Amino acid sequence: MEHITLLLAIVIVTALVFDFTNGFHDTANAMATTISTGALKPKTAVAMSAVLNLVGAFLSVEVAKTISGGIINEDGLKTEVIFAALVGAILWNLLTWLVGLPSSSSHALFGGLIGAAVMSMGWSSVNGGTVVTKVLLPAVAAPIVAGLAAMLATRLTYRISKKTDQKATAKGYRAGQIASAGLVSLAHGTNDAQKTMGIITLALITGGVLAPGANPPLWVIVSAGMAIAMGTYLGGWRIIRTMGKGLTDLAPQQGFAAQTSAATAILASSHIGFSLSTTQVCSGAVMGSGLGRKGGVVRWSTATRMFVAWGLTLPAAGLVGAGAEFLTKQGPWGVGLTALLLISGAAVIWKLSRRDSVDHTSVTPDAADSAEEPAGVVTTAIAAVSPPPIAALVESGASAEMKSTIPAPAPAVADPARPAGATL
Repeated sequence: MEHITLLLAIVIVTALVFDFTNGFHDTANAMATTISTGALKPKTAVAMSAVLNLVGAFLSVEVAKTISGGIINEDGLKTEVIFAALVGAILWNLLTWLVGLPSSSSHALFGGLIGAAVMSMGWSSVNGGTVVTKVLLPAVAAPIVAGLAAMLATRLTYRISKKTDQKATAKGYRAGQIASAGLVSLAHGTNDAQKTMGIITLALITGGVLAPGANPPLWVIVSAGMAIAMGTYLGGWRIIRTMGKGLTDLAPQQGFAAQTSAATAILASSHIGFSLSTTQVCSGAVMGSGLGRKGGVVRWSTATRMFVAWGLTLPAAGLVGAGAEFLTKQGPWGVGLTALLLISGAAVIWKLSRRDSVDHTSVTPDAADSAEEPAGVVTTAIAAVSPPPIAALVESGASAEMKSTIPAPAPAVADPARPAGATL
């Protein structure tokens, strides 16, 4: 570490800041469903997730090797390029956190890295085949696979527990949900913490501290694991609210099915070095579990906004990364200006977030803001055509969203221009 220059130190610190934002941005992946179903209290959930993210960071380095030696050609790559890439990734993470959308921190990092590299060295600096096979294809396939798996698992769990005592079953599934949430946190550490390890390792290689193709040093693994764990403990409550209540209403059976499916997909991808988005996997699993329950509803207006954010992440972070690289290659003053813009942008976003503060008290199942999302088009149409009686809804335990779709009878209003007893 004695060969680390000031610029390289700035890049390492910036990478750890990105890792920190990744932690609180992705806490919802593991714990949103656990919190929404009441299996764990919010503070307990994020503390558990933080510890397991730290443990997961030590389990594998395959994803880190993909980033440090796969996406971008190392020959001719400058340290300033990595700094510019991190600027684009951090700003996109903070912006999507502000609006409560669970976008991909991984794709923000990849987009920033690709944009900065193209601005610095042209399109030849990007390994297109690696981007397609290990980034783009998993981005499309992973949420679909996790969603289908969660939908089938949800239907299976309801079928198995159909003739059992519902209260006892719910307790059992809550216990299973806690275990599966821990598995998702562990999987998240094996995948997302490694991305920062890979970017720091890439910076050390470009700075001449490590040889090309080297594995992340132990101090890099420890620092990346600590950074993502601290960010996880802080808790990205805005995104937890969207994932836990904004997409669908979850029962313990659904939460268990969603988290188990997501953890399986993430661990499998980490083993083979696919740097997929844990956000997309977990979101797909949550939607799949919503569709898997009979009468379940997915709020497609929220899902659509999320899909748009997914599609914009790579190009938006890439444009910011390219702009940051344009400044950094002007010299030391450009690096300083880029750092100032990053700090200023983060400060503005934080100040805007204070206007509508969200904390652990706003994401519990009984919080009133779960009713802010209107019923979907399909739910509203079904209720309008054949509205069930309210008494039946109460007896069957239907969701509050379905009850809200039943039109209340209009109160009788006297018409002064019509004779008494006349009919309309």
